[in-house]
Amino acid sequence: MNRKISIVVPIYNSSGFMSNLLEAIDLQKNESRWELELILVDDGSLDNSYEKIEELSHTYHYIKGIKLSKNFGHQIAVKTGLSHATGDYIAIIDDDLQDPPSHLPLFFGYLDKGYDVAYGVRKKRKESFLKRIGYNGFYRLLKSMSDTDIPLDSGDFCVMKKHVVSNMLKFKEKDPFLRGIRAWVGFKQIGVEYERAARFEGESGYTIKKLLKIAMDGIFSFSSVPIRVITVLGIIGLVFAVVYSVSVIFGYLAHGIVVKGFPTLAIIISFFSSLILICLGLIGEYIVRIYNEVRDRPYVIIEKTINV
Repeated sequence: MNRKISIVVPIYNSSGFMSNLLEAIDLQKNESRWELELILVDDGSLDNSYEKIEELSHTYHYIKGIKLSKNFGHQIAVKTGLSHATGDYIAIIDDDLQDPPSHLPLFFGYLDKGYDVAYGVRKKRKESFLKRIGYNGFYRLLKSMSDTDIPLDSGDFCVMKKHVVSNMLKFKEKDPFLRGIRAWVGFKQIGVEYERAARFEGESGYTIKKLLKIAMDGIFSFSSVPIRVITVLGIIGLVFAVVYSVSVIFGYLAHGIVVKGFPTLAIIISFFSSLILICLGLIGEYIVRIYNEVRDRPYVIIEKTINV
């Protein structure tokens, strides 16, 4: 059966190699004979990425271009693209050719076999050693903390059937963690191992700050463990205080030991003051997210579009 294919690509400062991206997609389109719509979402690029999308749309008439009014972040850009996808099969890939379009027929094959989602599981990463350690640690920490079974080492690279995307878009979160939402909605899913290519050109738009934000979005959106940790820390602190108090009283009554405790008192106050601030910070993260949701601001502003 001939199915319409939608490919969503978030774009950020990609004008220098966007032609290579389109050539790779068009090559696979012709080889696989896709009925294709390609949704390119310019996430507030600082270069002329949107002008490049306009230029390419004259050659590749299946392009849908969306320019956001500012940089809203990768996850919002992807969500915006998904909301405009009309295909039966919908794919998400990055703009830097690290998720090559040539892998898509293999992934779509799993949807033909009855799966609703086929997501990429990275066997090898081409990032720096510190980034690889950070990614590995984050995914394992999130999996251990979350009530949702979020697959290890899986990114946003995936293909999905239309009804899966429709259910994902029911989530109105202002700080979405899409791979967590993808796991939460369920349906029949399979992980497909692949070796991720090196970035084609330029530097990743994912700064340490942005990576930390996505990590926090994942943890605070799909885990209540941080709040429970506060309770555990409170119990540990109470036990410590009771034991210490009993030992001081016993030492005074039984042996006449008088505790000259300014250094001890200073250490205890410093320790528990720091602990209180950390606990307030964790609670504050949840409160800020609640505040963001109840303000009900739009999660994105679209400045202009092409063929939409």
